[in-house]
Amino acid sequence: MKANRIAVFASGRGSNFQALVEAQRKGLLGAEIRLLVCDKPEAPVVELAKAADVDVFVFQPKAYASKEAYEREIAAELDRRDVDLLVLAGYMRLLSPSFVETYSGRIINIHPSLLPAFPGKDAIGQAVEYGVKMTGVTVHFVDGGMDTGPVIAQRAVEVREGDGASALAERIHEVEQRLYYRVVSWFAEGRVSLNGRHVTIADNVQDVEH
Repeated sequence: MKANRIAVFASGRGSNFQALVEAQRKGLLGAEIRLLVCDKPEAPVVELAKAADVDVFVFQPKAYASKEAYEREIAAELDRRDVDLLVLAGYMRLLSPSFVETYSGRIINIHPSLLPAFPGKDAIGQAVEYGVKMTGVTVHFVDGGMDTGPVIAQRAVEVREGDGASALAERIHEVEQRLYYRVVSWFAEGRVSLNGRHVTIADNVQDVEH
């Protein structure tokens, strides 16, 4: 699959969105951010998108009769811009099964743990509470479950002695911002293939850490 036109879905501060914008500016993304989709009009990410000259579709879920109703509008916005890939970056709403099915194999998400460990909310707090020595970041396809889609890429992050959730979160977010744009660039290069639950990334000698 080759994807050069992306939409980012976000609900909050937009740190991962901004990292994608910066990668695009530096020519590292290989794709164009065509749209930000946000369910919170006051979210800081909205202003980041406007500053980056990225189109924004903001909606208030309570203004719609159903999830399917606002997702129809989202789909229309995506189709209008010929979006290839949907990139979830702190989007706090579950997508409906019909929406996921429509865009199957074209939706990715980033999660702050080494899935399948610690899915769902507060993954970093779960890791600290459990006492693991290693956690990390996972980029995965979105399917009908909670953080259950096929894994595209993972990076480990050590849990240091005395780490609280905030200290660990800071290091995890740094890794997220480095990893996510690289995964998007793999899609832009047509290097990602999915077979069942197995994801293959075609080799590229120029694929190096930045």
